[in-house]
Amino acid sequence: MRPRLNRTVPVHPLLASRFSPLMFDPAWTVTEEDVELLLDAARWAPSAGNSQPWAYFVARRDEPDHKRVVRYLARSSARWAPSASLLIVTMAHRYVEDTDWAYSDFADYDLGQSVAHLTLQAHAMDLACRQFRAFDLETLTTDLHPSPGWHIVSMIAVGRPAEPRPPDRDRRTTTDLRTAPWD
Repeated sequence: MRPRLNRTVPVHPLLASRFSPLMFDPAWTVTEEDVELLLDAARWAPSAGNSQPWAYFVARRDEPDHKRVVRYLARSSARWAPSASLLIVTMAHRYVEDTDWAYSDFADYDLGQSVAHLTLQAHAMDLACRQFRAFDLETLTTDLHPSPGWHIVSMIAVGRPAEPRPPDRDRRTTTDLRTAPWD
């Protein structure tokens, strides 16, 4: 017999209080130890067959790699992302080694799991993450030149929020989640 779920336990505060800020504190700087801890959390994410098909290009503000990445931001993200203490380019390895598969259906999903772990670790460290795709993918890919089978997927801005968490956020209901795209 399966134990019943305890419905009196709310969603964990780490999940319920997480938010994506509109601006980051430009005076705050992430340390190398902070970066290592964020990446350590990311590496503990589950993945299909423990393949861990993710990689991160890490660019700390005021370092050459940060300037290198910032120049590819779209106008919309260029208004706020450069003030983040850290920009991370996320990559997925879509080729599955030792198989005849041309493409992994799981790589992007697994990368998302890894990013979620990194995001929650950041929040536990009183940092915030804002994930985005507003950048020139083609030219960034040309510049970073990932190895064969690796594909840039998104970016994450990490830092201290410049504004407090909004008191109320609209979220879809659990009913909406169950009924959304079905015919």
